[in-house]
Amino acid sequence: MLNNDQRYISNLSKDTYAIILAGGRGSRLFELTDRRAKPAVYFGGTFRIIDFPLSNCLNSGIGRVGVATQYKSHSLISHIHRGWGTFKADLSEFVEVLPASQHKMNDWYSGTADAVYQNIEIIRTHKPKYVLILSGDHVYRMDYGKLLMQHVDNKADMTVCCIEASIEEAADSFGVMTVDETGKVIAFNEKPSSPNEIPGKPGFCLASMGNYVFNTDFLFEHLNKDAANPNSSHDFGLDVIPSIIKEYNIFAYPIEDPDADKQAYWRDVGTIDSLWEANMELIEPEPQFDLYDRSWPIFTYQSQLPPAKFIFDNETRRGTALDSTVASGCIISGSTIRKSILYSSVHTHSHSLIEQSVLMPECDIGENCKLFRVIVDANCHIPAGFIIGYDKEKDVARGFRVSNKGVTLVTSPMINALTKKEKQLMAH
Repeated sequence: MLNNDQRYISNLSKDTYAIILAGGRGSRLFELTDRRAKPAVYFGGTFRIIDFPLSNCLNSGIGRVGVATQYKSHSLISHIHRGWGTFKADLSEFVEVLPASQHKMNDWYSGTADAVYQNIEIIRTHKPKYVLILSGDHVYRMDYGKLLMQHVDNKADMTVCCIEASIEEAADSFGVMTVDETGKVIAFNEKPSSPNEIPGKPGFCLASMGNYVFNTDFLFEHLNKDAANPNSSHDFGLDVIPSIIKEYNIFAYPIEDPDADKQAYWRDVGTIDSLWEANMELIEPEPQFDLYDRSWPIFTYQSQLPPAKFIFDNETRRGTALDSTVASGCIISGSTIRKSILYSSVHTHSHSLIEQSVLMPECDIGENCKLFRVIVDANCHIPAGFIIGYDKEKDVARGFRVSNKGVTLVTSPMINALTKKEKQLMAH
């Protein structure tokens, strides 16, 4: 039986419509987003980034969700239809796709606020008391019910989710809030070069997660004002939030780890390095973000595939995987996998060594290959004998992308661009 707090939160969740902003390109992921939007990028061996805010909604009891899409959205929409089409419409639960359809004007979404503004009429039909606006391209676990409860208890007009971040990390990258002793926001600066520190915590600031709760009528009023302003860029961080701080009750909601009084897990996997690092964190013996936590499952669409298979066990070749995760449909054929993540239907062939790498779905790694700190995009075939990740200059000369921290990205077009002669040279 639900206690009073649980029943209260449950009612708040039922009165909420969530809109996930999932139209971003994610240009800092370079070729990984040439064919897909950032929220559709693979993460964690089984999932896509969009699965995390969607799972948070489901686990928080929020059953009315819209996903605003724009940039190269086909794979994202396909994934949502396959994996998230099982909500019960007769119980008013759904995940609906909101493509940029020029409902309000003859333009595509021009900013985060505009993406919500252009869907006002759709949101209005569901008659929510609260609108939860979520970024679709971050990885974290969060109970939105507790956020809604604090929002209502504070009699807030808007609540901004935030996380403590280092000054170095936040500078020029995140919106930064300054709050008073009650948690009320008294200043908001979008991507400042010198963020305001948290009093008593030198070197740290309150960074916006890009997640907001609004009272519905208040949201609609200020979206209409913003849309009528010809000088606005129609962005929450740049325009809407700064315009309402002085006159209205805007509060910050710092998220914490649900199991301990420490900084919660939250990752903006918007660069090659941060994507690789976040994947590597998952294969630690006791990762902070535990994908195996049954109390807060992460849902997704998965093809029906056979179990992973490891074959050959002799002195010359042995199929093994150590400190790694290997998804369904994989065949580890006489190769060695160390500290790596293999997505579904990856095939690694004999005498190959894969270390600290991320292999996305349907990859095929030929015989006698060596990969170190490599991200291999989906459906990529690495020919036999390739050695990648050991020599930056050679990798760059081949047309691969090498990040600032030495992670090498390989995609199918990069491989296909190599001539037959170059492939033969690389194999020796």
